[in-house]
Amino acid sequence: MTEFMRQGFRRGEERRKRSLSVSTERRRHDRRHQGMSWIPLFSDADVTSVTVALSACEVLEVPAATPLLMPGQANQNVFIPLSGVVHAYLDTDENPEFVISIAPGDCVGELSAIDGKPVSALVSTSSDARILKIPNRVFWEKLMALPGVARNLCAMLSERMRRTNEMALKAQKKQLELQHLKKELDVARRLQTSMIPLQRPLFPEYQDIEACGFMEPAASIGGDFFDTFFVREDLLFLCIGDVSGHGIASALFMARTIGLIRVLAVSITDPSQLMKELNDRLCDGNDADIFVTLFCGFLNIRTGGLSYSNGGHCAPMVVSRQGSRLLPIPAGPLVGAFSDVSYGLRSCVLTPSDTLFCYTDGVTEAQSASGEEFSEERVLRLLRQTDSLPIPAILETCRDAVATFTGKRLLDDDCTMFSVRVRAK
Repeated sequence: MTEFMRQGFRRGEERRKRSLSVSTERRRHDRRHQGMSWIPLFSDADVTSVTVALSACEVLEVPAATPLLMPGQANQNVFIPLSGVVHAYLDTDENPEFVISIAPGDCVGELSAIDGKPVSALVSTSSDARILKIPNRVFWEKLMALPGVARNLCAMLSERMRRTNEMALKAQKKQLELQHLKKELDVARRLQTSMIPLQRPLFPEYQDIEACGFMEPAASIGGDFFDTFFVREDLLFLCIGDVSGHGIASALFMARTIGLIRVLAVSITDPSQLMKELNDRLCDGNDADIFVTLFCGFLNIRTGGLSYSNGGHCAPMVVSRQGSRLLPIPAGPLVGAFSDVSYGLRSCVLTPSDTLFCYTDGVTEAQSASGEEFSEERVLRLLRQTDSLPIPAILETCRDAVATFTGKRLLDDDCTMFSVRVRAK
C-alpha cells in the first residue's frame, strides 16, 4: 500500500489533524516564498529593492508579554510583526475597550518615526512573536524612496486613524452615558436621603425625648437606613437596618423595606409580629436574594418601656448613669431571607437620662490600616465619655473617631447611627 493510500485510510480525527498541520505548514511555506510582498507596506513594491533595503534589519524572536514601545520613550525604530499577537494599549490601565490589535504585516512605531515625538501608547506582545525591526534611517532613506511604499504608508495610517476615531467616538458615547448615569444616581441618592428622618432635632415638639440620626453611604447610594415616628401620642416606633450589598439594587430593597415598615407599624405594635409580617412580605418576589438585618422597637415615652425584636442586626447600646452596655437582643433570622420564620420579643425600661444608641456594622467593623476593627468596645467607651453631650454631638464624635481610626474619611461600608434619649422630668 502506498503512503498516499495509507493516508487516505486514516481515521477521521487523525486525518483532520494531519490536514490542519499540513495546511498551516503550507501557509508558512507560501509566506516565506512571497518574500515581503504580503506586508501591506511593501505591496506592489519591487521585491528585490525591498529585500536589499531590509538586508541590514533584524528579525527579533520576542517572548510573550514583552513591551516593544513604552509611553513617553523616544523611538528610533519601526516594527512590523511577522507572526504572533501584538497589541497597542491606548489606555494606561490596559483597558480592553481601548486596545488596537497589530496584525502580522502591520506597522507600529511609524508615528514617532514621522514626528520624532515620544511614544504615546504601550505596545506589547501578547504571545511569542517574530518582529521585523527597521531603524529610522533605513525606513526613511531606503524604504520611503522606493516607488509605492510611501503611498502604502499613507493608506495604512489612514486606516489606523479611522479605527482610532471609531474607538474615540465609542469612548465619548460611553462617557456621556456615564455622566447621565451619575446624574441619575445623584437623584436616587437625594430621593433615598429624603426617606430618612435626618432633620435636627427630631420631634422638637416633644419635651420627653431627644432623638437624632446620621447616615453616610459608602457609595453614591447605600443600603443602610433608620426610621422613627410616632404611632400614638405616647408611642414612638424606631428601627435601624442594613440591606445586603450596595448600589441601586440594595437602595430599592431599602425603599421597599421602609415603605412596608411604615404601613405595618401603624397597625402592629408587637415588634416580633411586625418583623414576621415584614419578613413574609419581603420574601415574596425576592428573586434577587437580597436581605436586611433589622432592629425595631416601640418606646413608650411616658413610662420608658421599650419592647423590641431583632433580625440579625447589631445589638444596640444603652448608656446610663451606671455606664454603657449592650442591649440583650432576642435571636432572629435575617429579614427577607427565609419565609415562615418567627422572631423573639424582649423588653426593658429606659430610665430618665438613659440613651439608646443604634448603629450598623459600618461603625464597629470599620478597619484600620492594619486590619483591626473599631469594635463594640471602643464605641461603648466612647459613649461613656460623651454621655453628657447632646445626641447630635455624640453621633458626630463617633463618626470622627471612626474616621481617625481608619485613617480615611470615606469608609468602605455604609455608616449609620440613630440615638434616642429619655429626658429627665
